[in-house]
Amino acid sequence: MRLYTIGFTKKSAEKFFGLLREAGVSTLVDVRLNNVSQLSGFAKRDDLKYFLSELCGTQYTHRTDLAPTQHLLDDYKKRGAGWATYEAQFLNLMQSRHIENTVPQELLDNAVLLCSEHSAQHCHRRLVAEYLAQQWGDVSIDHLA
Repeated sequence: MRLYTIGFTKKSAEKFFGLLREAGVSTLVDVRLNNVSQLSGFAKRDDLKYFLSELCGTQYTHRTDLAPTQHLLDDYKKRGAGWATYEAQFLNLMQSRHIENTVPQELLDNAVLLCSEHSAQHCHRRLVAEYLAQQWGDVSIDHLA
């Protein structure tokens, strides 16, 4: 199984959709808690669905079960919890949600996990990909930059 991740910030629409086309992903799995923010520009849910279909022939799905809770996000972004704390709490959340059993493997085969962060290093999309790779085995991860 091949699984990609991508963030949309610090990317033009041309770069973003070009990366997706080059990778040949079949499905974009939106793992953001809020996918309709005005700050998302071309990556707002309805615009993104249209652009993915028209420019890349790619399907769109939104999976909030792969997103952090608002409380967890607020602790990290607004209340200054460190990355190590956030990572540990998010890993516990994925375990408690049993995402390895509830997310169909077929959905993520040749799919890309989308979040807003430019880099996967401090983004939950990397944690989701690594967690599922560990649980499922035989998963290669490619972070599109």
